Amino acid sequence: MYDKILVPLALDQGHGHKSMEIARILRAEGGEIIAVHVIDQVPSFAKYYLSPGKEGEIHEAARKAIAERIGSRNDAESVVLTGHPGRTITDYAETVGADCVIVGSHKPGMKDFFLGSTAARIVRYAPCSVHVLR
Repeated sequence: MYDKILVPLALDQGHGHKSMEIARILRAEGGEIIAVHVIDQVPSFAKYYLSPGKEGEIHEAARKAIAERIGSRNDAESVVLTGHPGRTITDYAETVGADCVIVGSHKPGMKDFFLGSTAARIVRYAPCSVHVLR
């Protein structure tokens, strides 16, 4: 059982509900679940073309999507971060003192045959246990 579980959610892929189920099973009594989504940082040259407030709208849409994945149980904190997903997730896991990360792995192509690039980075660099869903 884990006291602090980090559940990265790729909102364009389908592991979110299953990841949350597994987190609830693995959470120790009184433990905490943090559902997190990482939005790639918009390059500075592209920000010029975004309408004012667009980044805020994107973050708010991500928060709503996380809330849908968490469901009505409302037993997890939701966090939206900006940066490179693999690096940002491992850094955040260390910052919050997570003792487990539950990450889904997409169906890979030849480039990232076994896990997927984000899942592979998390497995390699996470400061804690990692549970990978297929």
